[in-house]
Amino acid sequence: MTATVSDLTEEQLTGPSGAAEWTVAAVLSHLGSGAVITLAGLQSALGVRQAPEAGFNESVWDAWNAMSPAEQRAGFLEHDAELVAAFEGLDERQRESLELQVGFAPAPLSVASFGGMRLHELAQHSWDVRVPHEPAAGLLPGSASVLAELFSGELAFLLGFIGKADRIAGPVRLEIVGSGYGLLIAESIALVSPVDHPTASFTGPLEAVIRLIAGRLGQTHTPSDLTVTGNVTLEDLRTVFPGF
Repeated sequence: MTATVSDLTEEQLTGPSGAAEWTVAAVLSHLGSGAVITLAGLQSALGVRQAPEAGFNESVWDAWNAMSPAEQRAGFLEHDAELVAAFEGLDERQRESLELQVGFAPAPLSVASFGGMRLHELAQHSWDVRVPHEPAAGLLPGSASVLAELFSGELAFLLGFIGKADRIAGPVRLEIVGSGYGLLIAESIALVSPVDHPTASFTGPLEAVIRLIAGRLGQTHTPSDLTVTGNVTLEDLRTVFPGF
């Protein structure tokens, strides 16, 4: 990601990204401001700073929105590296016992899940940055695997925010062939392992499912050999996951 961002021309930086209505620079602004906010939450949990006051996030977003595209790129590179260093600097006790408050989460998150939220944001938006000049780009398999594990565990609540289960007739029990995972779509949405008695099958890479969940599996960026069969179609699934 760092090398890709550093090598972007000014035209690429100010051109469209994989995120609708955002330039590449706007994506980097979102990721950079997100790094600042995430680091503040981590430092607060560690007790090295006070908890951010009301309006903190908005003040960060305003500051980043006022930057030039070049400043947004430089700021992303700086603050993302700072956040990674902070996560890597945690000792074993901190990694195992630290709990972090996230306003919309139903309970405090472990370090793994707190970091997983950042991974989800970074993986999807990194794709947004790469795909304009790499149309066949996918998520890294390792990132997809970690995110699938988290979505089927402590971060399962995120699917309730991302997905719109009421947009199709259910229930759907979608087997993700060869992955050990499945999507259940009924009154709510869950990623489970394994899925029993599937009513439909998704044959394609796991990373494509993780992109689908984030609304990043449009027709232009769907592997040619990907298929969905059973009581749901790929277009139905795109409707359930409109993206962000």
